[in-house]
Amino acid sequence: MIKKIFFQSIFFNFFLIKEVFAAESGGMPQLNPEFWISQIFWLTLTFGVLYLFLSKIILPKISANLELRKSQIQENVEAAEKQRENSESKLKEYDEIVLKSNLEAKKLYKDARDKALKDINAKKEVLDKQIDEEIKKVEEEIQVLKKTAPERISRIAIETSTELLKKLIGAEVNNSSISAIVDDLSKKNGNKYYGN
Repeated sequence: MIKKIFFQSIFFNFFLIKEVFAAESGGMPQLNPEFWISQIFWLTLTFGVLYLFLSKIILPKISANLELRKSQIQENVEAAEKQRENSESKLKEYDEIVLKSNLEAKKLYKDARDKALKDINAKKEVLDKQIDEEIKKVEEEIQVLKKTAPERISRIAIETSTELLKKLIGAEVNNSSISAIVDDLSKKNGNKYYGN
């Protein structure tokens, strides 16, 4: 870029020669042709020194700074890319852990539910057996009571009748005649009272 500006300025100076001749007649000493060589020399020397100063000192520093910035930006981009990949892998691991935990929780819930149902069914079977045994015992007791009830009722009826007659008459009554009457009544009304 500086080379281009340097050569353009020299080339531009040569194109202005016509105007310089016109200005010389006006009395401007820098446009006097006898000073042109020294002016071109100093112009070339000044721009040459400026070119060397810029190209050897300033531009390398600017280029080094630009390269440093470029490398820093590249490092930052690479670090950001690594962080992004790392965060994506962590997110994937987190999703896998959550999915695994959900599956384990469902399995634990199912196992606990199955165990509870199994325990309930086992206890229900035991309870049903106990209830059936109790029902059988009660039915057996009822059958025993049905068999022994007529005799007890007859005995109670005989004893009660004997006591009543004794109090009514005031004398002892023969138990065998009362027993015959109670047996006769029991036979007549047996189906009604005993379910036979």
